[in-house]
Amino acid sequence: MSSGPGAASAPAPDHHDSPPASDAPAARPARRSSMFSSLKVRNYRLFFMGQVVSNIGTWMQRIAQDWLVLSLTGSSAAVGITTALQFLPMLLFGLYGGVLVDRLRKRPTLLVTQSSMALTAIALAVLTLTGHVQVWHVYVAAFAVGLATVVDNPARQSFVSELVGPGQLQNAVSLNSANFQSARLVGPAVAGILITGVGTGYAFLFNGLSFIAPLTGLLLMRARELHVVERAPRGKGQLREGVRYVTGRPELIWPIVLVGFVGTFAFNFPVYLSAFADDVFHAGAGAYSMFNTLMAVGSVAGALLAARRGTARLRLLIVAAVAFGALEIVAATTPTLWMFALLMVPLGLFGMTVNVTTNTSIQMSTDPAMRGRVMALYMMIFLGGSPVGAPIVGWVTDTYGARVGLAAGGAVAALAAAVIGLILARVGNLRLSVGWHGGHPRVRFVPREQQEALAPAA
Repeated sequence: MSSGPGAASAPAPDHHDSPPASDAPAARPARRSSMFSSLKVRNYRLFFMGQVVSNIGTWMQRIAQDWLVLSLTGSSAAVGITTALQFLPMLLFGLYGGVLVDRLRKRPTLLVTQSSMALTAIALAVLTLTGHVQVWHVYVAAFAVGLATVVDNPARQSFVSELVGPGQLQNAVSLNSANFQSARLVGPAVAGILITGVGTGYAFLFNGLSFIAPLTGLLLMRARELHVVERAPRGKGQLREGVRYVTGRPELIWPIVLVGFVGTFAFNFPVYLSAFADDVFHAGAGAYSMFNTLMAVGSVAGALLAARRGTARLRLLIVAAVAFGALEIVAATTPTLWMFALLMVPLGLFGMTVNVTTNTSIQMSTDPAMRGRVMALYMMIFLGGSPVGAPIVGWVTDTYGARVGLAAGGAVAALAAAVIGLILARVGNLRLSVGWHGGHPRVRFVPREQQEALAPAA
């Protein structure tokens, strides 16, 4: 693989969607791949199957953790604090995690991080099942998982390219998202049954044991079939080098800024959905699980649609983020539980479109030797914004109500997407074009020169 900017894994930039880069690779036609083509790779298949089991456990723990904190404290702000503690390490140490990932071998690193998260879940299960759990125990466990995630997230993200190679990268990233969101269909439902039937402790226990699957998959992989990326040598200035690399590329920095706003204010669903289930509709843990499950239906659809796309367009990212924010505002005003629940499906679809499009466009536009640091910065901004946003939206939700909190988060996401879309258009010397195509209205950005050339004909 190339070690310079514009590596072979990066797609040609879409000149209608993002500003051109001086070191961009030659254009090549977009192509639509088979939805499950990367599963033909044995190592990726092992990784994928292990994640299926582990992701179900992860979603079970998320639901159980949020509901346990709400049960112990009766406060949405406390749920927000738990979320903040889980993502605070990413905010504080995320970039350092990326530097480590670029230096270390990915498979042994993942064996360590996954094992540590398994032990944390089992410890929380023991405390809960024995009746000794207190809210500070949950806080500590959330922070411990966050510490492991600092290295685990960029390692897993960048390891995908070693499993499948550049040709299958976008498909594999999209299937990973579909995998995670498919588990969301099962995990919350099972968690709801366990919480109401036998208690939250068994959800934590299942999550701890579920890590056996990905650990086994990692051990069974064939090292000779990995697409090995040259590791970065130990040296000074690597952190600054990663930041300079991102800030010098508009096609990287602006999507990261956008998901920062979305992740900080609009993706705080543990706060929003638990408050709607408990305070607005008075429906309990079953409704909370149902909201998460319906959102997962839309998320899976969004991820599978992304797996079929040939490119990850910034235009699609902007449109999806605006739609996502607008849907949150609409959901905040719904008068009945069933209307609110139905809106979780399109919310999941557009939210996943934002997530996958950002992830794939960043990975495919990044030099493999820099991928750990770039993905760490992306995850630090996307997930690390929660320590700032979760307590704020928790306070707004407790003070002004769940409807105001959700509407405010959606408004921030939609406004940020609109502003960044205009910035990208200006940087790329684009103009808004409104016209008709095939009997339907079409709104798009086109180069100024193209629009000026067509203006006399109009």
